[in-house]
This record gives sequence, structure tokens and C-alpha cells, in this order.
Amino acid sequence: MADRPPARPAAASIAPQAMVPRRHALALALPLILAGCGFQLRQEPTFAFKTIYIVAPPGLPLTTELQRAIQKSSGLTLLTDPSQMREADVLLDILHNQQEKLVAGLNATGQVREFKLRATVTFRVRTQEDRDLVTDTEVVQLRDFSYTETAALAKESEEALLYRNMQTELVLQIMRRLAAVRPR
Repeated sequence: MADRPPARPAAASIAPQAMVPRRHALALALPLILAGCGFQLRQEPTFAFKTIYIVAPPGLPLTTELQRAIQKSSGLTLLTDPSQMREADVLLDILHNQQEKLVAGLNATGQVREFKLRATVTFRVRTQEDRDLVTDTEVVQLRDFSYTETAALAKESEEALLYRNMQTELVLQIMRRLAAVRPR
């Protein structure tokens, strides 16, 4: 019995220790691979102009949220006083803002089972000389939501929440379009 070689430790007890350097190597390699392919996180947009004035019907919730988004962005100044309109580099005209609720499906008894919500904004961006930088552009957000008569109050709250979410998405799309504007 003395001829037996000493017992080896189980492979399972070695594997976690050997895996630690591999995990570190993988964790270090992943950012290098992503950087090498051109990947980068979304950054604050840069604008080709410094000041903007929003021309919109008074009291639009979309305009209020758009003003907040512009004020948060760095490098862009929002002019809100109508007397400053002539000082703005660009004018953002909100031409049309609409919210619609369409019936998308009915059940066997003819009661509404599903709605389609649509929020639409049409806008343009122009200079003081009335030269279009972005011609009339329509941005649309759609959401489907189910409806039951038994939970009408809850569904009403859900609808309001969906409209607010759609409005936020519309504002983000407008901000991306503003960032893409290049002077001609």
C-alpha cells in the first residue's frame, strides 16, 4: 500500500481558483473589444447653434417638456421671452400636436377589447431668414393597450401614463433631430 501515489485534490476545488484570472482577463478584454469596433455610450448631443426659440400654441404639455429638455442640454440656450425671438439662431415651430385613441379590436359581443394610442407632432426648424434647416417633419409614437370594462378607472390611468410616455419619446426624437441639424 505504500506504492500508491499521493491522492490529488478534486478538480472542482482547483477550477474556481483557476477561473479567477480568466474572469479578470475577460472583464478587461470586453471594453477593449467594444472600443475596437467603434462602440461608445450615447453622449450629450452637440448642436450647430447656440440659441433656440420655440414657436408653439400656448399651454401645450409637449412644449413644456421640450423646454425642460433644451434647458438640461449643455451648449444650447432656450429663449422664452417673445421679445428675444429675433436673437435666436434657430426657431423651432411646433406646427401640429395631436393625440388619438383608435379602436383596434373588439370581442365577440362587440365590446372594445383593445385600443391603439397615437401621438403625433409636426415641426420644422428654421433660421431667422426663414430658411428651413429641417422641413416639416412628422414624428409619431404608437402604443397598443388592452381594455376591460371592469377595470375602466385603472385603464384610464394606464392610458394617461402611456400618453405621457409617448410625449417623452417624442421630445427625445425632436432633440435628436435638433442635434442632427447642420447649417447650410
